[in-house]
Parts: sequence; structure tokens; C-alpha cells
Amino acid sequence: MCYTLAMLRPAVIPLRALAFAALGAVAPYAEATAQAPAPAAGADSVPPVTLPHTELRHLTSAATGRAYDLYVALPDGYAAHPDARYPVLYVLDGQWDFKLIMSVQGGLLYDRFTPPVIVVGITYTGADPDYNALRAMDLTPQASRTIPGSGAAPQFLSFLRHQVIPFVEAAYRADPARRVLIGSSFGGLFTLYAMFTDPSLFAAYLASSPAVSYADRGAFAQEAAWRAAHRDLPARLFVDVGELEELAGPVQAFWTRLRAHAYAGLTLETRVIAGERHSGQKPEAFNRGLRFLLAGW
Repeated sequence: MCYTLAMLRPAVIPLRALAFAALGAVAPYAEATAQAPAPAAGADSVPPVTLPHTELRHLTSAATGRAYDLYVALPDGYAAHPDARYPVLYVLDGQWDFKLIMSVQGGLLYDRFTPPVIVVGITYTGADPDYNALRAMDLTPQASRTIPGSGAAPQFLSFLRHQVIPFVEAAYRADPARRVLIGSSFGGLFTLYAMFTDPSLFAAYLASSPAVSYADRGAFAQEAAWRAAHRDLPARLFVDVGELEELAGPVQAFWTRLRAHAYAGLTLETRVIAGERHSGQKPEAFNRGLRFLLAGW
């Protein structure tokens, strides 16, 4: 395993570096209804808003050939407690969900529902990466004729296993027994894929609105293959879906199958997020999921 100097250089993450790509869907409306304010005098010297206790790390994957950013958030008392080791939340689609997970986890920590954690958001390096195209490659277990480069989930999982996790556990006081994988949509699909590939890699899995319909219900096929060879599934899993989204039926059918198979060792909680669609369900899903997955830690 080789680390470059760029990988070992910490930096506070500017909030502008976490641009929410999904806002592109509302940009035309914003441009039509409002004009950006004129820059204040001396605006060139005004510093960006930053996220406290965060660092930006860089890795290039030997498995996918792509360059990635890791957004790392450390607990407030990290420096003051040099002997403490922490659970790590590995958050897929860090460009969107790193800030949200930090906020949700912060509230749960304040209310004493969850312990302090390290949050690692995984995303792509570059000034203007095409998040939708890149994630459609890395987070899909099967190739689709309509999505160029799709089906690279095995390579991306190898990247997590052989580079991201070892790097995080070497650079920070991470507890290897308390790893959590979190993903939504394609990220949720990948989370299920990772669990069925090797449930021992993470202690807990949060699959929010997973795209189980992708590739002719490929997630159902993977579960069936696991079932054919196993009667146990040693994992802690939270799955949710928005009540009003198209995935509501398929996701509920998927977790109904999991329950029917009564896997030994599987601790499962599911939730339909009332009145929400595909993206709006995430704040409640992450709140309920983290409370469930981190209970007792």
C-alpha cells in the first residue's frame, strides 16, 4: 500500500467544495426569479465558510483508476482524548450527504442517542466532476447498456477494502469493529451489494431508498444467490424508502423477502418515510437509521 504526500496533507474543507450537484435541477428557476447580489467591496479577500474539525484527503484508486476526495470530520473532543477510538461512518456520495450526515449525527450526539463518531465522505476529485456519471459507474453492481462504464461496483468495493479503510484506520483513531457504510439511491444499492458480498467488512449498513429495481432487479438476484448458499447473514441493516417515490413498492418487496428468509444474525429495521420522495426522505432516514445502527455503541 502506498500513500502519496497529497493523501497525508490535512486541510479544512471549504463549504463551497461540497457543492450540492442536485441543485442543478432548480438552477433555471433560481436564475429566472432572482439575480445574484453584486460582490461586496474587497470580496476577493473574503474567506470561504469552512466546516470545523474537518480535513480533506486525496486518494487515487488502483482498482477503478479514478481520483477521489475524502471529506473527514472528527469529533469535537478528538484531540483532547488521545486514547479514544471511534466508530467511522463511511458515507457514499459525500458531495451531497457528508454535510447532512454531520448535521444529523451532531443532533443525535447532543441528545445522547449516539456516540461521537468519525465521518468520512467519499466523493470525486476535480474542479467540476460529473457526479452523476461517476457514481453510476462505481455504485452499480451490474452493467447497463444505457449507462456507459456502469457495473464497476466490484472495483469500487475493492478500493474501499484495500485503500480507503486501511488509510482511515492508519491516519485516525478509528475502531475497526465499528465501521458503518451509508448510501442512498445508487449508494443504497451499493450498500446492499457490499453487505451481500462480505457482510463482515462493515459492522452496520444503512441503505436509504436503494435502487433495487436497477438492472432487472439485480439486488433481488444477489439476495437469492446469497440465500442459496447461506442461512445466516451476520449484519445490522437499516433500509428505508420514501412513501411517494417510485421505488416504494420494490424496496418494500425487497425487505419483505429479507424478513421472510429469517436470516440468522441479521438485525433489520425498515421504515417508510411518510409524505416524502426520493431525496426528501434522507434527513429522517439518516436520523432513524443512525439511531438504530449506533445503539449501544
